[in-house]
Amino acid sequence: MTRTSRTMTDATVVVTGASSGIGRAAAEELARRGARVAVLGRDADRTRDVAASMTNAEPFVADFASLSDVRRVADELLERFDRIDVLANNAGGLFSRRSQTVDGYETTFQVNHLAPFLLTRLLLPRLRETAAAGHSVTVVSTGSVANRWGRLRLDDLDSRTRPWFGGWQAYGSAKTAVLLGTRELARRTQGSGITAYAFHPGFVTTSFGAGSWMLRLGNALGNGGLAVTPETGAVPLIELASAAEPAAPSGTYFDGLVPNGRTSKAARDDTLAADLWTASEKLLDLDAVTG
Repeated sequence: MTRTSRTMTDATVVVTGASSGIGRAAAEELARRGARVAVLGRDADRTRDVAASMTNAEPFVADFASLSDVRRVADELLERFDRIDVLANNAGGLFSRRSQTVDGYETTFQVNHLAPFLLTRLLLPRLRETAAAGHSVTVVSTGSVANRWGRLRLDDLDSRTRPWFGGWQAYGSAKTAVLLGTRELARRTQGSGITAYAFHPGFVTTSFGAGSWMLRLGNALGNGGLAVTPETGAVPLIELASAAEPAAPSGTYFDGLVPNGRTSKAARDDTLAADLWTASEKLLDLDAVTG
Protein backbone atom coordinates (compact mmCIF):
# COMPACT_ATOMS: atom_id res chain seq x y z
CA MET A 1 0.00 0.00 0.00
CA THR A 2 2.67 2.51 0.96
CA ARG A 3 6.14 3.36 -0.25
CA THR A 4 7.27 4.88 3.04
CA SER A 5 5.83 5.44 6.52
CA ARG A 6 6.10 8.66 8.45
CA THR A 7 6.81 8.93 12.12
CA MET A 8 3.64 9.38 14.13
CA THR A 9 5.44 10.87 17.12
CA ASP A 10 3.78 14.18 18.04
CA ALA A 11 1.19 13.80 15.26
CA THR A 12 -2.42 14.50 16.26
CA VAL A 13 -4.92 11.91 15.07
CA VAL A 14 -8.72 12.14 15.40
CA VAL A 15 -10.47 8.77 15.14
CA THR A 16 -14.28 8.63 15.12
CA GLY A 17 -16.10 5.48 16.14
CA ALA A 18 -13.04 4.77 18.28
CA SER A 19 -14.69 3.26 21.35
CA SER A 20 -14.94 -0.21 19.77
CA GLY A 21 -14.20 -2.29 16.68
CA ILE A 22 -11.72 -1.20 14.05
CA GLY A 23 -11.79 2.38 15.31
CA ARG A 24 -10.53 1.30 18.70
CA ALA A 25 -7.94 -1.03 17.17
CA ALA A 26 -6.63 1.75 14.93
CA ALA A 27 -6.56 4.29 17.76
CA GLU A 28 -4.61 1.90 19.98
CA GLU A 29 -2.01 1.14 17.31
CA LEU A 30 -1.57 4.79 16.30
CA ALA A 31 -1.14 5.73 19.97
CA ARG A 32 1.42 2.94 20.33
CA ARG A 33 3.31 4.47 17.40
CA GLY A 34 3.53 7.76 19.28
CA ALA A 35 0.55 9.74 18.02
CA ARG A 36 -1.58 11.94 20.22
CA VAL A 37 -5.03 10.41 19.67
CA ALA A 38 -8.45 11.99 20.05
CA VAL A 39 -10.74 9.03 20.79
CA LEU A 40 -14.17 10.07 19.57
CA GLY A 41 -17.12 7.85 20.43
CA ARG A 42 -20.84 7.89 21.11
CA ASP A 43 -20.92 6.12 24.48
CA ALA A 44 -19.36 8.42 27.09
CA ASP A 45 -18.25 5.77 29.61
CA ARG A 46 -16.80 3.42 27.03
CA THR A 47 -15.06 6.24 25.17
CA ARG A 48 -13.43 7.49 28.36
CA ASP A 49 -12.37 3.96 29.34
CA VAL A 50 -10.81 3.34 25.93
CA ALA A 51 -8.90 6.62 26.00
CA ALA A 52 -7.72 5.91 29.55
CA SER A 53 -6.31 2.57 28.42
CA MET A 54 -3.89 4.28 26.01
CA THR A 55 -0.90 6.51 26.43
CA ASN A 56 -1.40 10.06 25.14
CA ALA A 57 -5.09 9.74 24.25
CA GLU A 58 -8.06 11.94 25.11
CA PRO A 59 -11.80 11.18 24.96
CA PHE A 60 -14.33 13.21 22.99
CA VAL A 61 -18.00 12.28 23.01
CA ALA A 62 -20.52 12.88 20.23
CA ASP A 63 -23.50 11.07 18.77
CA PHE A 64 -23.50 11.38 14.99
CA ALA A 65 -27.29 11.12 15.03
CA SER A 66 -27.18 14.69 16.38
CA LEU A 67 -25.62 17.39 14.22
CA SER A 68 -25.44 19.74 17.19
CA ASP A 69 -23.24 17.11 18.86
CA VAL A 70 -20.97 17.11 15.81
CA ARG A 71 -20.69 20.90 15.83
CA ARG A 72 -19.95 20.91 19.55
CA VAL A 73 -17.24 18.26 19.33
CA ALA A 74 -15.67 20.02 16.36
CA ASP A 75 -15.39 23.16 18.48
CA GLU A 76 -13.84 21.10 21.28
CA LEU A 77 -11.28 19.57 18.93
CA LEU A 78 -10.36 22.94 17.44
CA GLU A 79 -9.96 24.46 20.88
CA ARG A 80 -7.84 21.57 22.12
CA PHE A 81 -5.55 20.97 19.12
CA ASP A 82 -3.69 23.61 17.13
CA ARG A 83 -2.59 20.86 14.74
CA ILE A 84 -4.51 17.91 13.26
CA ASP A 85 -2.48 15.55 11.09
CA VAL A 86 -5.01 12.77 10.53
CA LEU A 87 -8.79 12.72 10.54
CA ALA A 88 -10.13 9.16 10.45
CA ASN A 89 -13.84 9.21 9.63
CA ASN A 90 -14.65 5.72 10.82
CA ALA A 91 -17.99 6.04 12.65
CA GLY A 92 -21.00 4.64 10.83
CA GLY A 93 -23.83 2.17 11.08
CA LEU A 94 -26.28 -0.13 9.36
CA PHE A 95 -29.86 0.21 10.60
CA SER A 96 -32.28 -2.61 9.87
CA ARG A 97 -35.34 -0.41 10.55
CA ARG A 98 -35.99 2.91 8.89
CA SER A 99 -35.60 5.75 11.40
CA GLN A 100 -35.09 9.49 11.57
CA THR A 101 -32.61 11.53 13.59
CA VAL A 102 -33.45 14.52 15.78
CA ASP A 103 -32.34 16.64 12.82
CA GLY A 104 -35.00 15.13 10.57
CA TYR A 105 -32.71 13.09 8.31
CA GLU A 106 -32.79 9.34 7.70
CA THR A 107 -30.37 7.85 10.23
CA THR A 108 -28.20 5.86 7.80
CA PHE A 109 -27.61 8.90 5.60
CA GLN A 110 -26.79 11.19 8.51
CA VAL A 111 -24.56 8.87 10.53
CA ASN A 112 -22.54 7.54 7.58
CA HIS A 113 -22.29 10.65 5.39
CA LEU A 114 -23.79 13.91 6.61
CA ALA A 115 -22.28 13.93 10.11
CA PRO A 116 -18.72 12.98 9.04
CA PHE A 117 -18.99 15.43 6.15
CA LEU A 118 -19.89 18.16 8.64
CA LEU A 119 -17.01 17.23 10.94
CA THR A 120 -14.58 17.24 8.03
CA ARG A 121 -15.77 20.63 6.80
CA LEU A 122 -15.56 22.17 10.25
CA LEU A 123 -12.02 20.81 10.80
CA LEU A 124 -10.83 21.54 7.27
CA PRO A 125 -9.37 25.00 8.05
CA ARG A 126 -7.22 23.41 10.80
CA LEU A 127 -6.19 20.61 8.44
CA ARG A 128 -5.15 23.22 5.88
CA GLU A 129 -3.18 25.14 8.52
CA THR A 130 -1.40 21.95 9.56
CA ALA A 131 -0.48 21.16 5.95
CA ALA A 132 0.65 24.74 5.33
CA ALA A 133 3.04 24.38 8.28
CA GLY A 134 4.78 21.57 6.41
CA HIS A 135 3.10 18.55 7.97
CA SER A 136 1.62 15.66 6.00
CA VAL A 137 -2.17 15.64 6.49
CA THR A 138 -4.50 12.75 5.70
CA VAL A 139 -8.26 12.28 5.80
CA VAL A 140 -9.15 8.60 5.68
CA SER A 141 -12.74 7.35 5.62
CA THR A 142 -14.16 3.90 6.17
CA GLY A 143 -16.04 2.86 3.06
CA SER A 144 -17.54 -0.45 2.08
CA VAL A 145 -18.03 -2.82 -0.83
CA ALA A 146 -21.72 -2.08 -0.15
CA ASN A 147 -21.27 0.98 -2.37
CA ARG A 148 -21.63 -1.40 -5.32
CA TRP A 149 -25.36 -1.86 -4.67
CA GLY A 150 -26.08 1.69 -3.52
CA ARG A 151 -28.53 3.86 -5.45
CA LEU A 152 -27.52 7.40 -4.52
CA ARG A 153 -30.00 10.01 -5.75
CA LEU A 154 -29.58 13.71 -5.09
CA ASP A 155 -33.35 14.14 -5.15
CA ASP A 156 -33.81 11.43 -2.48
CA LEU A 157 -30.68 11.32 -0.31
CA ASP A 158 -32.82 10.09 2.59
CA SER A 159 -34.11 7.04 0.64
CA ARG A 160 -37.64 8.08 1.56
CA THR A 161 -39.24 6.91 -1.69
CA ARG A 162 -37.48 3.55 -2.04
CA PRO A 163 -37.93 0.10 -0.48
CA TRP A 164 -35.91 -0.42 2.71
CA PHE A 165 -34.50 -3.93 2.15
CA GLY A 166 -33.32 -4.20 5.75
CA GLY A 167 -31.34 -0.98 5.39
CA TRP A 168 -28.82 -2.43 2.96
CA GLN A 169 -29.60 -0.24 -0.03
CA ALA A 170 -29.61 2.91 2.11
CA TYR A 171 -26.29 1.79 3.60
CA GLY A 172 -24.84 1.18 0.15
CA SER A 173 -26.00 4.61 -0.97
CA ALA A 174 -24.45 6.23 2.10
CA LYS A 175 -21.15 4.46 1.44
CA THR A 176 -21.31 5.63 -2.16
CA ALA A 177 -21.57 9.13 -0.68
CA VAL A 178 -18.46 8.44 1.43
CA LEU A 179 -16.45 7.50 -1.67
CA LEU A 180 -17.75 10.50 -3.59
CA GLY A 181 -16.93 12.81 -0.69
CA THR A 182 -13.39 11.43 -0.66
CA ARG A 183 -12.97 12.10 -4.38
CA GLU A 184 -14.28 15.64 -4.12
CA LEU A 185 -12.20 16.42 -1.02
CA ALA A 186 -9.12 15.23 -2.91
CA ARG A 187 -10.00 17.53 -5.81
CA ARG A 188 -10.65 20.53 -3.59
CA THR A 189 -7.41 20.09 -1.62
CA GLN A 190 -5.15 19.23 -4.54
CA GLY A 191 -1.72 20.78 -4.05
CA SER A 192 -2.44 21.77 -0.44
CA GLY A 193 -0.53 18.95 1.26
CA ILE A 194 -3.78 17.20 2.25
CA THR A 195 -4.55 13.73 0.91
CA ALA A 196 -7.84 11.86 1.17
CA TYR A 197 -8.54 8.13 0.93
CA ALA A 198 -11.36 5.68 1.57
CA PHE A 199 -11.08 1.97 2.25
CA HIS A 200 -13.10 -1.19 2.75
CA PRO A 201 -11.94 -3.01 5.91
CA GLY A 202 -13.31 -6.43 4.96
CA PHE A 203 -16.01 -8.33 6.83
CA VAL A 204 -15.14 -7.64 10.45
CA THR A 205 -16.41 -9.47 13.54
CA THR A 206 -17.79 -6.56 15.58
CA SER A 207 -21.18 -5.48 16.95
CA PHE A 208 -21.70 -3.37 13.81
CA GLY A 209 -25.17 -3.85 12.31
CA ALA A 210 -26.29 -6.04 15.19
CA GLY A 211 -29.92 -5.58 14.18
CA SER A 212 -29.40 -7.13 10.74
CA TRP A 213 -30.16 -10.85 10.44
CA MET A 214 -27.77 -11.02 7.48
CA LEU A 215 -24.90 -9.72 9.59
CA ARG A 216 -25.86 -11.97 12.49
CA LEU A 217 -25.59 -14.89 10.10
CA GLY A 218 -22.30 -13.55 8.81
CA ASN A 219 -20.95 -13.23 12.34
CA ALA A 220 -21.94 -16.83 13.02
CA LEU A 221 -20.18 -17.92 9.85
CA GLY A 222 -17.27 -15.70 10.77
CA ASN A 223 -16.58 -17.90 13.76
CA GLY A 224 -15.65 -20.49 11.19
CA GLY A 225 -12.98 -18.24 9.73
CA LEU A 226 -14.79 -16.17 7.07
CA ALA A 227 -14.51 -12.88 8.98
CA VAL A 228 -11.50 -10.89 10.09
CA THR A 229 -10.72 -9.43 13.50
CA PRO A 230 -11.05 -5.70 14.24
CA GLU A 231 -7.26 -5.55 14.40
CA THR A 232 -6.99 -6.93 10.86
CA GLY A 233 -9.80 -4.70 9.58
CA ALA A 234 -8.03 -1.66 11.03
CA VAL A 235 -4.79 -2.29 9.11
CA PRO A 236 -5.73 -0.22 6.02
CA LEU A 237 -6.78 2.70 8.21
CA ILE A 238 -3.53 2.50 10.19
CA GLU A 239 -1.35 2.23 7.09
CA LEU A 240 -3.09 5.09 5.27
CA ALA A 241 -2.88 7.28 8.38
CA SER A 242 0.82 6.48 8.75
CA ALA A 243 1.81 6.72 5.10
CA ALA A 244 4.29 9.38 4.09
CA GLU A 245 3.66 8.54 0.45
CA PRO A 246 0.76 6.17 -0.35
CA ALA A 247 1.22 4.24 -3.57
CA ALA A 248 -1.96 5.72 -5.07
CA PRO A 249 -3.27 9.24 -5.81
CA SER A 250 -5.35 11.21 -3.35
CA GLY A 251 -9.00 10.26 -3.72
CA THR A 252 -8.28 6.54 -4.19
CA TYR A 253 -10.55 3.87 -2.72
CA PHE A 254 -8.74 0.84 -1.27
CA ASP A 255 -10.24 -2.61 -0.89
CA GLY A 256 -8.26 -3.70 2.12
CA LEU A 257 -4.67 -2.94 1.20
CA VAL A 258 -5.30 -2.94 -2.55
CA PRO A 259 -5.85 0.40 -4.32
CA ASN A 260 -8.60 1.00 -6.87
CA GLY A 261 -11.10 -1.40 -5.38
CA ARG A 262 -14.23 -2.24 -7.35
CA THR A 263 -16.97 0.35 -7.05
CA SER A 264 -20.27 1.22 -8.62
CA LYS A 265 -20.22 3.56 -11.61
CA ALA A 266 -21.86 6.23 -9.46
CA ALA A 267 -19.01 6.12 -6.93
CA ARG A 268 -16.59 7.16 -9.71
CA ASP A 269 -18.72 10.02 -11.04
CA ASP A 270 -16.82 13.27 -10.46
CA THR A 271 -19.79 15.42 -11.44
CA LEU A 272 -21.98 13.61 -8.93
CA ALA A 273 -19.23 14.04 -6.33
CA ALA A 274 -19.19 17.80 -6.82
CA ASP A 275 -22.98 18.01 -6.80
CA LEU A 276 -23.22 15.91 -3.62
CA TRP A 277 -20.68 18.18 -1.88
CA THR A 278 -22.74 21.24 -2.79
CA ALA A 279 -26.00 19.56 -1.76
CA SER A 280 -24.50 18.51 1.58
CA GLU A 281 -23.27 22.04 2.28
CA LYS A 282 -26.75 23.38 1.58
CA LEU A 283 -28.38 20.83 3.90
CA LEU A 284 -25.97 21.84 6.65
CA ASP A 285 -26.18 25.58 5.92
CA LEU A 286 -22.43 25.79 5.43
CA ASP A 287 -20.78 28.66 3.65
CA ALA A 288 -19.50 27.18 0.36
CA VAL A 289 -16.87 29.94 0.03
CA THR A 290 -14.97 28.91 3.18
CA GLY A 291 -14.28 25.28 2.44
